[in-house]
Amino acid sequence: MSRDAPSTLPIEEALPRLLDALHRRGRAVLEAPPGAGKTTRVPLALMEAGLARGRILVLEPRRLAARAAAERMAETLGEPLGRRVGYRVRGEAKVSADTVIEVVTTGILIRRIQSDPELSGIGAVLFDEFHERGLDSDLGLALCLEIAGALRPDLLLLAMSATLDAAPVAALMGDAPRITSEGRAHPVETRWLEQPLPKTQRLEEALADLTLKALSETTGGVLVFLPGEGEIRRLEARLGPRLPDGCSLRPLFGAMDFAAQRAAIAPDPGTRKIVLATAIAETSLTIEDVRVVVDGGRARRMRFDPGAGMARLVTEPVSRAEAAQRQGRAGRVAPGVCYRLWTRGQDGALPAFPPAEIEAADLAPLALELALWGAAPEAMPFLTQPNPGSYAEAQALLAMLGALDEGGRITDHGRALAALPLHPRLAHMLAVAGPRAAPLAALLSDRDPLPRGAPADLALRLAALHNPRGPHPHAPARGALARIGAEAKRLAAGLGVAEHPGLADAEMAALAYPDRIGLRRPGDAPRFLLSGGKGAVLAPEDPLAGQRLIVVTDTDGNPREARIRQAIPLGEADLRRLYADRIAWHDVCAWSRREGRVIARQQERYGALVLGDRQWKDAPEEAVARAMLDGVREIGLVWSEAARHFAARVALGRAAGMDLPDMGEDALMGQLEEWLLPFLGGVRSAQEWRRFDMLEALRAQLDYGQMQALDALAPPHFTTPLGRRIPIDYNTDPPEIQLRLQEMFGQTTHPMVGRTPLRVTLLSPAQRPVQTTLDIPGFWDSSYADVRRDMRGRYPRHPWPENPRDADPTLRAKPRK
Repeated sequence: MSRDAPSTLPIEEALPRLLDALHRRGRAVLEAPPGAGKTTRVPLALMEAGLARGRILVLEPRRLAARAAAERMAETLGEPLGRRVGYRVRGEAKVSADTVIEVVTTGILIRRIQSDPELSGIGAVLFDEFHERGLDSDLGLALCLEIAGALRPDLLLLAMSATLDAAPVAALMGDAPRITSEGRAHPVETRWLEQPLPKTQRLEEALADLTLKALSETTGGVLVFLPGEGEIRRLEARLGPRLPDGCSLRPLFGAMDFAAQRAAIAPDPGTRKIVLATAIAETSLTIEDVRVVVDGGRARRMRFDPGAGMARLVTEPVSRAEAAQRQGRAGRVAPGVCYRLWTRGQDGALPAFPPAEIEAADLAPLALELALWGAAPEAMPFLTQPNPGSYAEAQALLAMLGALDEGGRITDHGRALAALPLHPRLAHMLAVAGPRAAPLAALLSDRDPLPRGAPADLALRLAALHNPRGPHPHAPARGALARIGAEAKRLAAGLGVAEHPGLADAEMAALAYPDRIGLRRPGDAPRFLLSGGKGAVLAPEDPLAGQRLIVVTDTDGNPREARIRQAIPLGEADLRRLYADRIAWHDVCAWSRREGRVIARQQERYGALVLGDRQWKDAPEEAVARAMLDGVREIGLVWSEAARHFAARVALGRAAGMDLPDMGEDALMGQLEEWLLPFLGGVRSAQEWRRFDMLEALRAQLDYGQMQALDALAPPHFTTPLGRRIPIDYNTDPPEIQLRLQEMFGQTTHPMVGRTPLRVTLLSPAQRPVQTTLDIPGFWDSSYADVRRDMRGRYPRHPWPENPRDADPTLRAKPRK
């Protein structure tokens, strides 16, 4: 934290206005730029003013920031940590009966509220760095607003940030007063790239060059921002041999132990310190002697796919708010310089703010907390409402774990899960399997202790955890193993008797991931179908590639086909023993696009996995017909001439105002079950469907009265003078008939459909068109003479009378002499 005396901090000017707002309204929003001193000075000022009727809770998004803020405030008071200022983070606390200011991480607040909804003994809750919009911060503020509105009107609430979009937060807090503090008068010069980086250049390579440039052009400590630990380690390896004398490198990321983190932020006399940090250094922390920031312009975020139940880390450009936070680190204690690994022109394309975690995170923990609170998300004062589809998927997972009942209400088992400091998946595993599952729960909730590229087998990680000193074929990170081991001991402490003692590691993993049990697909490539319906793939050379069943505990989150990073083999007998109540035989009648026919099988299934399969010999005809409908939807309708003519007649009737069903292609495809299903008996393949005549099914849609009316309006046939019935083609406009010219002898009127004359195509004895007319009497009087002259020469054995009106119709030729 800042070493300045309180009177020199810029926040001092805003404190009277802030305290007055809290005194009058009980809540406020504070906007203060980096270096203003809000994190440490505001809680102390609130304590000195005596406004809070109880302990002051200061919420920090990270454990390092919580401990550092508490240490700085205790130092300001000249007291040891744990007296009037203390902290509480997961697995560690320094507080006493005298503690007035308690700095906690946001998850600690949620647990305290759920166990004590009145927040007894708490007088104020301060949300520091609220702009980060963590899931627990959003939930914590929503719960506190409910408590203040219904139970504790005296509870003071304050949201603080350097880059907060304050207006929506103030509105959410009941139009709370907005207090703005001016920043420190330490200017920060920003230096941009002149040209965009080549797309082929690696981030670490470009950052190494930019960092060396910054070292040569400036003085003082340097803070380099990178997306994650991997990039930090690679940059460390690149920079180390190239650094000038007197420089020291200090990594800083969340997975480090606290001692190493303290070393990174503490003064390092006699050297020029270069800190390689993740976003952990963006807020709340002042790293001693830093005058220069080198910003790689990348941030790593978690993206959760609710449909797959998998999360993936994505590396994205920073937002302008994050870039401003990073830039501010250079001016905390003196004028500074910020080097940005992008051009001034690229800056305008950056998003204004990072996405709120509630928009992209796994919502299962949130859904469990809200079920425990007894409220639906739409009833809560959230700044951003969770996506309804993602929230429904989260509730479905909780129901699968037994945490919610059929009505979506929390169960006793769900209450037990909510009390454990784990994701509901791992909490379920721990609650069911007992203390033996604690090492696995701690391992799965932390970073992989094995190096990148190690085999996927989870057993390798567990072996390293149980025997950290080896020997191990893949060197584990000792610090990570120590941290995971300590967490396992904390988790095991106080657990009750296991519901299912003696479970194997794979069975315990299957408890946590019932939707990620994978069955190997046929073929050479190690591809697996997961019980939740998604696909996943192993590296071909991985030792687990030949396993039939595995439990997938970690993937890269790819939404198309996730690559498996951690898994453990599972025996089929273990699966059946564990989930006997979820494994059952199902009758499956379905259309196979690959085979082009309906297949009828009986399958033993666990979720999407088929454990057993046999032919369903006596499948009901209706089930087969329903499956065939999917084939019809794929292939489309197959029209016979008769069916097409009938549909055209119906369309003519509808156009004339008759109450008839729509027999257009789209309408028929949309209502297959209503009109086609009863007639599909015996049709099981694409070949049989293409031979099927739809006429009977189409005619069945009309009742007797409709049929009579249609026949009257649009008769299906024309009766010739010979008494033959010629089908009328209603697919043309106007409708048409075709027949031999001699068959129309004696016809003195033109054939009509209602008031519409038919188009009559008259054919020669060789069935070739010789005349098309809409006026038979007019044809007899005009063109017939020319046609007669031509036809007599070609077809002398056929009658060609001079007066066709008086001639007898015929289809016969004259007999040969």
